[in-house]
Amino acid sequence: MATRDIYESGFDEDVRTESSANQCPECDGRITTNAAETICEDCGLVIDEQRIDHGPEWRPYDDEECERTGAPLTAARHDRGLSTEIGRGTDAKGNEISGKKRRRLARMRREQTRGRWRSKAERNLAHGLGEVRRLASALEVSGSVRDQACQLFRSAQNEDLLRGRSIEAIAAASVYGACRCDGLSRTLDDVTDPARVEQSRVTNAYKTLNTELGLPAKPVTPSAFVPRLASELDVPDQIRQRARRLAEDSESTGVTTGVCPSGFAAACLYKAGCEQGQLLSQSDVAEVANVSTVTVRTHRDALDGLAV
Repeated sequence: MATRDIYESGFDEDVRTESSANQCPECDGRITTNAAETICEDCGLVIDEQRIDHGPEWRPYDDEECERTGAPLTAARHDRGLSTEIGRGTDAKGNEISGKKRRRLARMRREQTRGRWRSKAERNLAHGLGEVRRLASALEVSGSVRDQACQLFRSAQNEDLLRGRSIEAIAAASVYGACRCDGLSRTLDDVTDPARVEQSRVTNAYKTLNTELGLPAKPVTPSAFVPRLASELDVPDQIRQRARRLAEDSESTGVTTGVCPSGFAAACLYKAGCEQGQLLSQSDVAEVANVSTVTVRTHRDALDGLAV
């Protein structure tokens, strides 16, 4: 017997086939079935429906990566967010689990922790990225800046810049470098305050990153610090706008070159407050800018000489 006599030469799910065994329960008409549904040709009654989705199963999150389920990939995790997380105490619906299952989950969690990192470098990467996430949360920066800092830490490890240096210092320097590249008003003191390392080590780590990686760091201007200091001092909008104009006019003349931007912004706010009749104390302005009162007075005198 020939093969073509055994097997059909072709098959198409969308071809309509006639069912002679059954008739329409409403009008006794002719029933046909395709890949989507079973209908009556006479009255149009849909007897059965079983639609087959021929489309892709995955969902595209960006132009390059396609995932079947779960959250998109993230640079804030050492494994891009693809690791397994084992819960504690409750099941997926939030119900309490028995003691036997809790002990079983504890053993599974222990074994999962042991096999989570394939090398010492991957363990250091996980520790460093965790420190970057903690600092980014303490500074309340956006998620994009946090991801840039994580990618900067990865680049530092790939270039072997962690050798002989503290992981915490490189993490803090990565956060500070990401803020500088985005032009955010964050000083080195702001980053090192929540960090678990001395400021001198963070400074040296940032210099290394800036030199070896060639960071496109933007100079932070005093006008960028004015809104932040004005918000902490809770001054009216008129003082904030006047201080912003004072800072921008001073930047155009080149007076702010080589000065502390936060200290100069504090002097602009102090001078603007005096002009608007709201006397701000030099100690309060200097405290929010993390400078001394002498710095505020010095920059105030420079503003008076400009007559802006």
